[in-house]
Amino acid sequence: MVAFAFLTPFFFLKGGMNISVPAVVANIGLVALLLGVKLLPKIAGVYPLARRYVPRDTWYTTLLMSTGLTFGTISSLYGLNAGIIDRTQFSVLVTVVVLTAILPTLVAQRWFSPCEEVD
Repeated sequence: MVAFAFLTPFFFLKGGMNISVPAVVANIGLVALLLGVKLLPKIAGVYPLARRYVPRDTWYTTLLMSTGLTFGTISSLYGLNAGIIDRTQFSVLVTVVVLTAILPTLVAQRWFSPCEEVD
């Protein structure tokens, strides 16, 4: 467990250093499209269960579930290193993966954060 905790930051730094910001900016429409494609099924899958089991905090729970950050980054980095995808594709994919972790969290904290009930 200690080795995993020690090596994880280096993995994400290596992945992050391969991102091309100009490639992301040039493909911002594709980033937005893929972001929607990734978020809509997540919401469709989690929302009904959250509504049933966590009715008071349904949207908060839905937005914070299942980001796929680690798997998306690992598979993208593998694709880049194996020559399956190029640096532009890698940049777009990792940006989408990171945004699907950050944006729902920000929205959940800003507008759907559970408040404590006063007894």
